Amino acid sequence: MTVTSTVSPALAPEREASLLASVPTGLLINGEWREASDGGTFDVHDPATGQVLATLASATSQDAVAALDAADGAQASWARTAPRVRSEILRRAFDLVTERAEDFALLMTLEMGKPLAEARGEVTYGAEFLRWFAEETVRDYGRYLTTPEGRNKILVQHKPVGPCLLITPWNFPLAMATRKVAPAVAAGCTMVLKPAKLTPLTGQYFAQTMLDAGLPPGVLNVVASSSASGISGPLLKDSRLRKISFTGSTPVGKRLMADAAQNVLRTSMELGGNAPFIVFEDADLDAAVEGAMAAKMRNMGEACTAANRFLVHETVAQEFTRKFAAAMGALTTGRGTEPATKVGPLIDAAARDDVHALVSAAVEAGAIAVTGGAPVDGPGYFYQPTVLANVPNNAAILGQEIFGPVAPVTTFSTEEEAVRLANSTEYGLASYLYSRDFNRLLRVAEQIEFGMVGFNAGVISNAAAPFGGVKQSGLGREGGTEGIAEYTTTQYIGINDPYAG
Repeated sequence: MTVTSTVSPALAPEREASLLASVPTGLLINGEWREASDGGTFDVHDPATGQVLATLASATSQDAVAALDAADGAQASWARTAPRVRSEILRRAFDLVTERAEDFALLMTLEMGKPLAEARGEVTYGAEFLRWFAEETVRDYGRYLTTPEGRNKILVQHKPVGPCLLITPWNFPLAMATRKVAPAVAAGCTMVLKPAKLTPLTGQYFAQTMLDAGLPPGVLNVVASSSASGISGPLLKDSRLRKISFTGSTPVGKRLMADAAQNVLRTSMELGGNAPFIVFEDADLDAAVEGAMAAKMRNMGEACTAANRFLVHETVAQEFTRKFAAAMGALTTGRGTEPATKVGPLIDAAARDDVHALVSAAVEAGAIAVTGGAPVDGPGYFYQPTVLANVPNNAAILGQEIFGPVAPVTTFSTEEEAVRLANSTEYGLASYLYSRDFNRLLRVAEQIEFGMVGFNAGVISNAAAPFGGVKQSGLGREGGTEGIAEYTTTQYIGINDPYAG
């Protein structure tokens, strides 16, 4: 079912109800939607109102194993499927997601809270992984060459790693699914997808879209559940599983890596972030504020790439903070379906309370709330867009992910100090640099310990680029030419050359 954006505002509740009714609520195992083995369910809530949106089947450990049974059973035939066939399925999926863009956007707004304009942006971004890997499917090159001494030939080929467990987070329910599913499909791997229990509806709808695009039964299986460990636990112990790809917090990622080590699984881990946003004294401040808004407020700050620490040269800090606070203070908070809304709710009450605790502790330590600084009264889990000035360098808010619409500003006096402050974290995912001096940008990029760096740009994620971090921000890369390699193994074949001397 596809609903266009021409529905009148007066019919919005009917549109929401109709779309929710079209989303599968069961478990997808071997191409069929079914109930949980024990009949269990869980509710999905709208974070803007707290109301129940839908009730889904809650997979058990038994269901997880059944999903792996299906993936394992389909692996051999799927691996032999021609690359062009896999490519065309991904391309059809891209076309279908694009056709259903308004459906996907509305689902994400309902279950996650982001404004519709942002949700539409995620549809565009998420769909691009389907198109990108449709193109990469037929370009997963091996190589053939002569050994240096000239006696043998070397043949190198890439093979699918095998059945994969894909665990996606709640904050980007479409893009995180496409970013994992698309390269797995391209490489010839089968999958068990575990969407986040807070935002599973988009993943359910995406899985049906993949079936509609022609994906064979058993290649993609989906087991939404109220118990994450009930799914991952038995699968990580099963020798048929060959890879896990996880996006989420560093503590959970560490536990999954430890469990994955027992069967020496391939792992891709996209974990926490603590992104510095560095503004040098020669920066274009208006451009820096615009970039800061993009880097901070995407997804209400609930993103691992979100700017988490604003390190501003002491000579321009006051002007930057004033302009930044004015831009943040002008944002409208509300339910994401409202046209005027720029900032939706946080995902749940615990997230809102954690953000406020960080802000309160920073203010107690001497920080000043230039704008915002408190929860929003009323239903839902809203928090005021907030800018904090004079934040002490030892404040807790600078040492961990905020995951909310809060921007702490601190200062530095030299380039060397900026680099030291930027690197003073166990994380190393995204970072942002603003300066008119390109040599400085290159020089600082060489020194800071982050997997991704934005030069005078507040948004750097792209399907064609390798997304990932260093240190405790994770292992592996998603997207780019590197993305498909995460789902393949390299096999070397040594060939005797009978004509060699």
